[in-house]
Amino acid sequence: MRPIELLGMIGTQDLMLFLPLLLLFCGAKKMPELARSMGKVMGEFKKARDEFEREITHAVNQGEAVARVHDPVEPIAVAGAPAHADPRES
Repeated sequence: MRPIELLGMIGTQDLMLFLPLLLLFCGAKKMPELARSMGKVMGEFKKARDEFEREITHAVNQGEAVARVHDPVEPIAVAGAPAHADPRES
């Protein structure tokens, strides 16, 4: 599940319960610092995810290029056979 989908599952009642508890445990002075650090963590996570997706896409594209290079060539016509016939079918 993506983090953005998880945020969609959090409702108003959840926030009304969670935020006062967070304020009670962390204190008002720590809240901005906590929010900043969570933002940095999410940014790093997003960068790592994007880099991973780029590597996978690059590997897939490189695999397709290798597959194109190794595609079999057109079959050579056998003497006496029609030009359109595939020699592997005989």
